[in-house]
Formats: sequence, structure tokens, C-alpha cells
Amino acid sequence: MDYTLNLHGRLTDISQPQVMGILNVTPDSFYAGSRMQTEQEIVARTHQIIEEGGNMIDVGGYSTRPGAMEVSEPEEMERLRFGLAIVRRECPSALISVDTFRPDVARMAVEEFGVDIINDISEGGEDMYRMVSRLRVPYILMSQQPTLKKMLLSFASQVQQLRDFGVKDIILDPGFGFGKTLEQNYEIMGELENLSIMELPLLVGVSRKSMIYKLFGCTAAEALNGTSALNTISLMKGASILRVHDVKEAVECCRIVSQINQK
Repeated sequence: MDYTLNLHGRLTDISQPQVMGILNVTPDSFYAGSRMQTEQEIVARTHQIIEEGGNMIDVGGYSTRPGAMEVSEPEEMERLRFGLAIVRRECPSALISVDTFRPDVARMAVEEFGVDIINDISEGGEDMYRMVSRLRVPYILMSQQPTLKKMLLSFASQVQQLRDFGVKDIILDPGFGFGKTLEQNYEIMGELENLSIMELPLLVGVSRKSMIYKLFGCTAAEALNGTSALNTISLMKGASILRVHDVKEAVECCRIVSQINQK
């Protein structure tokens, strides 16, 4: 479907698949290749995402992997201020999302650094919905529901709440790896096209996750091939945005599927 996002008054067409590159300013994200803590590392990663064809940069300051360290709100803000300042300096026109579940962190990111999108893994809530409405930025709503039926029911209710708060641009994320068993992740992937009933753009984030490396008995570092396979399947089933560690490979998946879909 043809979708557009209003990014600070600029309509951005996402009818063609987009690639969102991950940049974590954390010491403990599950995949070591995404952890960028020094200025030099953040500069290099920022340019890598753009040069390899990424359309968006997703910056996170709080690891959500199982067993990750608790991070206070001031610490999350400090990490993000450090990282966002560098990303904005290096690529002023880049589209940036911030991965946070805290409304005040979202406010800081948008007001101080002009962040374009809020990416929330918590399934949201009234405080966040109210904040996103105030900030007037697109919102990525992730589901931790274990089945597609429960996910659709939850999404329907949450989207209505967001609409009631005045949020215009909503992106759905089925939340692979969150609140789901390995089997449930693959069941949802198999039915992914059914989320199109919501008539909203879909973000898929499976990059190097445990649903891949546990299936094959390997590690996250060895899960690139499985990631590319699932990214391709996601695109064939209607995904508009891929959130990834490996930008070049994801861009190639997008090009292949776009070529197949040419009429």
C-alpha cells in the first residue's frame, strides 16, 4: 500500500520499502556489533548506515534484551544526548527515530534534537500517547502479544486511543522476540500479511534475534543469513520498514522484492 509520514511538516513517501539502521549508544545490547559508545564509533556507524542505503537511523540508549541492566531515566537521556548530537552533526538531514518507552525521554529527543519518529517497545499507554500527540511526530507502536488474534485486538484498541489523542501517523511493529515463544514468532511471521487489515505501515525487526539463532543453535553473530531470509519474507508479506543491524544486506532484500513486484 502507499503510505506517507508527516515528518515535521514534510510528507515522506514510504510506499517503497525503507531500511532503518540500528545505532545503540549502550554497553550491553544483545548484538555486540550494534553497540557504539565512543564519538568515533558513533560517527562511523552513522555514515555507514547512510552510505549503505539506509533511510532512517534508530538510536537507542536502553537495551531491552533479557537480563539487561536497568537504566535510569537521567542515564538514558545522557546517553541519547551524546549520541544524537553526533548523529545530527554528521548527517543533519538524516531521518532519526529514538527507541524509548519513556515520555520525557521522547520529549527531550524531539525538542532538543528534532528527532523525527518515536519507537516505543512498551505497547505504549496514555502518558506516551499524550506526549506523542503533543510532539506531533509519527509513533511506532509495538505489540508484545503472543498470537496474531490477540495482537489485532490489542492494536485495534491502541490505535483508537492514539487517534482519540490526535496522533496522525502510526506505524505497527508486531514485536518479534517480545512476549512470544520461538514457535509463536514463526506463527506470526507466517500470518504477517493479515496485519494489512489495519491499513497502517508495518515495521519488522527480526535482525539477528533469538528466533533465528535459537532455531539454528548458533549465535547472534552467525544469524545474518537467517535475518536476510526473514527480511525478504516480511517484505513479501507487506512490511514497509525493516529495522536492522546489517543495512547493506537489508537494502539488497528490498531491491530484490521491489524488482519482483514491478509491474
